[in-house]
This record gives sequence, C-alpha cells and structure tokens, in this order.
Amino acid sequence: MKTLKSMRLHIGIFGKTNVGKSSLLNRITNQEISIVSDIAGTTTDVVEKSMELLPVGAVNFLDTAGINDVTALSEKRIEKTMKILNRVDIGVIVCDYNGVDEYEITLIDRFKELNIPFIILVNKTDVKPLNNEVLAHIKTLCANILVTSAASDKDLVFKFKETLVKLLPDDFVNSPKIVGDLVEPKSTVIFVIPIDKEAPKGRIILPQVQALRDLLDSNCLSLVVKETELQEALDSLKTPPSLVVTDSQAFKQVAEIVPDEIPLTSFSILFARLKGDLQAFAKGAQAIDTLQDGDKVLILESCTHHAIDDDIGRVKIPRLLKAKTGKNLIIDNISGHDFPDITPYKLVIHCGACMTNRREVLSRILIANQKGIPISNYGIVISYCLGILPRAMRIFNQDDNIF
Repeated sequence: MKTLKSMRLHIGIFGKTNVGKSSLLNRITNQEISIVSDIAGTTTDVVEKSMELLPVGAVNFLDTAGINDVTALSEKRIEKTMKILNRVDIGVIVCDYNGVDEYEITLIDRFKELNIPFIILVNKTDVKPLNNEVLAHIKTLCANILVTSAASDKDLVFKFKETLVKLLPDDFVNSPKIVGDLVEPKSTVIFVIPIDKEAPKGRIILPQVQALRDLLDSNCLSLVVKETELQEALDSLKTPPSLVVTDSQAFKQVAEIVPDEIPLTSFSILFARLKGDLQAFAKGAQAIDTLQDGDKVLILESCTHHAIDDDIGRVKIPRLLKAKTGKNLIIDNISGHDFPDITPYKLVIHCGACMTNRREVLSRILIANQKGIPISNYGIVISYCLGILPRAMRIFNQDDNIF
C-alpha cells in the first residue's frame, strides 16, 4: 500500500451500462468498492481502487461509467471514461451474453491505436449461455477472452489474474532495479562470490553480472570478493558497507563473518524480488516445517544445465531440507519451461529465474496459489533452513511477522 499510484499498474474496466463492471471490481478486490444495481448508469464517475493483486503486484483499478450511458450527463461521463485511456496500462472490456457492437468496437479501436493490451470479459453467462456465433465474433476482435459470471464463478479471481499475467507490460514485468534501489548512490556494496564447482570457468554467473551492472548504473561502489577474503575486505573499509550480497551457497559462512548491524542478503533473494513475489516466496518457505515422511517436493530449474556433483538444486537444497526437517522426503527436479501438474507436491521451490522472465514465474505462483501449494525460491529456502531468513529479508523492510 506504500507504492505510489504513479508506480502502479493501471487497469481500466470498461463496458456498457449494467453489464457487471462494478460487480467484477468488487469480486476482484473482495470489497464493496462500487455500487451495484440493476439500474443502468449507477457508476457516474471513475471509481479508483489501489490494491496489491498478488502475485502481479501493486495495481490501480479504474471502474468507469458505461460507454453507452443515455442519462442527462451521459456525454460528460463518456468523455471522462475515454480520457481514462491515457492512464490505462491494461484494458478490460466487460460485455454480457449479447456480445459486442459499435460501442465496444470503438473502444477496441482506441486500445489498438494507443497500443494498450486488453481483455474482453463476457459476463452474466449464468443468466443466459453465450451463443457460439457471438463468441466467434468476439474472437475476431480479441485473442484474450474470459467467459464467466461475476456473480457465481468461484474461480473468477484466479481466471482473471491468469489472463492478466499474460498481458503485463514489459516495463512492469521486468523491474528496473535488482539492488540499486536498496542503497544510496556512492555507498559501498560487497558481493561475495565463491569460486567453486558451479562457478563457470573464466567468468561469473548471470545474476551476479546483472547485479553488478545494476550497482554501476546506480553510481555505487562495488567490492567483489570470495568468502575467504570477506573479513579482509570488511577490515579494509573506513566505513561499513551499506549491504553485503552473497551467493546462497556461502550464506552460513558469510552470516557468521558479517556483523548483524550490516544488512545481508543473497543474489537469489534479490532475484526472488525481481522475477517473482518476495513475500509469497517467504511465506512459502514456512511450509518446510510442516513436511512429513513421504511428502513430495518439486524443485524447478529455469535452465537446462549439466548437473555437477554438488549441484545446488539436486544436491545441496535436498540435503538442507532433509537436515532441517529430519524427514524422508521425495524430491523431484524439473528443468526448462516445463511446468507439470503440481498437485502431488507439498512444496515447490523455484530457482533464481535468471534465465526466464517474471511473467513465467508469476504464472507459476498463480497456479501454486490456486491449488493451495506453497512455493518458494532457492535463496529463501536456503536461508530459512539455516535460520537466517529474517535477517536476509531485513533490507527489503519486510515485517518480521512473515516468519
């Protein structure tokens, strides 16, 4: 709720009078934001609602007056509705079983003109089924169609989020900062990068490169060391660093060296924020304490790679999980873009997702949430198992009651 409105994703809800726009908004927000009535034209002005639409993030809904308003103030209301287009990142056109006509087509033309992605949501199908010819016509106008009933579809919110994720603009999906927004310009940040079996020969891995470039772009001072030289690096600084970021695999050793007053996190946790939903991943890690003998855990790796003897996803995390729980767990690993049926699993653990985009990770979080299956991320799981997750999350100003 602290996110500035200007930084939120603006979602405009449009349509004729009495097609259920306000009912849709009330269902999504789970609040009576808009007045709902059978009388056409109940919404007389733009109704705004800012909320956290997990796992999408901070959004601002704009519920508009009917585009076919025939009341005395119709011209001014429709004018206000059309002006809202200048603020909309994603449009939602709500119609009912009657389909669309010149009113919606005019709106669609404006969306296309302004390059605004949009959804057509066919509402009130519980009142009357949607005719196949009407559906075929709508499909010629829009590739993103949701047929539902705001009044009775219990899965409406999940379906809406799932459709919305596919349309998220790149500048919203791909957050511009990895670490630079967490520290002040000119401040010093130490990166701890172990050179072990997983370190590629002659270079460092992509998340570390991207984080380093982000610091350079943010005009910060960067110091890159191995864990074996970390103490010397700290001792050499006149003032303590603003942040220490470590590879997850050295978390325990680094946490023992870095004084508690110095913020500490990991590259994987930074990428949990960048590519997924930090709070959802943190809450998901708590499921580790509930795992029992025979429970199945799925570990997802975004990229296909040759697994080494001490692979983080196939060896180190399974070892940590079994040590933390003391249980005989069944752990499966899947690489690439495949996302199987996760119903049999008690926990899903995602990699840092440096090789995939946020939209894919958000889709996976959505599916996990809809199925009621906890989902977390490599760095968060590692720090949770080591008992240092609250400290690793402190830099993000997360409430301790998450843990």
